[in-house]
Amino acid sequence: MAVHHPATIVPTKMELLQAWVPDQPWCGTADASSLTKLGSYRFDDPDGEVGIETHLLGTADGQVLQVPLTYRGAPREAAEDSLISTMTHTTLGDRWIYDGCHDPVYVRALATAIMTGGREADLFMATDEGLVQEPVTTHVHGSGSSPTTALPELSALAVAHEDTITRIHAGIEITLLRTPTLGASELMLSGTWPGQETALLLATIG
Repeated sequence: MAVHHPATIVPTKMELLQAWVPDQPWCGTADASSLTKLGSYRFDDPDGEVGIETHLLGTADGQVLQVPLTYRGAPREAAEDSLISTMTHTTLGDRWIYDGCHDPVYVRALATAIMTGGREADLFMATDEGLVQEPVTTHVHGSGSSPTTALPELSALAVAHEDTITRIHAGIEITLLRTPTLGASELMLSGTWPGQETALLLATIG
């Protein structure tokens, strides 16, 4: 599950994304001069240390961009090239924000969801009375059929961009569609969000 803590965040996630996304090579022809949040989905880190959130952003020309981030409470060793920014969280303290495609915790969570038929994490708000479940409006689902499917050992990550596709090589090959589209694959992640009721293809393995 993912837990939200009431807090002031500086910079906000949208401020961070607005500053970083327009310069990325995977934007393709999208006009990212202004971005709006359409939805987001989270995966669980089994160790409970890393926040994993993928943002679905609307562009100025009506396209959709998919942007996975990871949130860490300390810098990740030898990962300066994939560090996007730091932010101050009034409850959790300083946070280091990384491009998820370069973070093995995100890659493992995405591969697990695809191969085991997983879905987005449940969301909870931390309150003085305890955790309160929040509604989820973005839903994703992996096509794998067995929750006991063994995930192969991941190797060192290599990330490459081809137009609006990001390929992650890690012993298995994951294709992340930066602009979700209609389509199907044997091993895939698909999803819906407010305003997008037909499931679109988000990522594949193989």
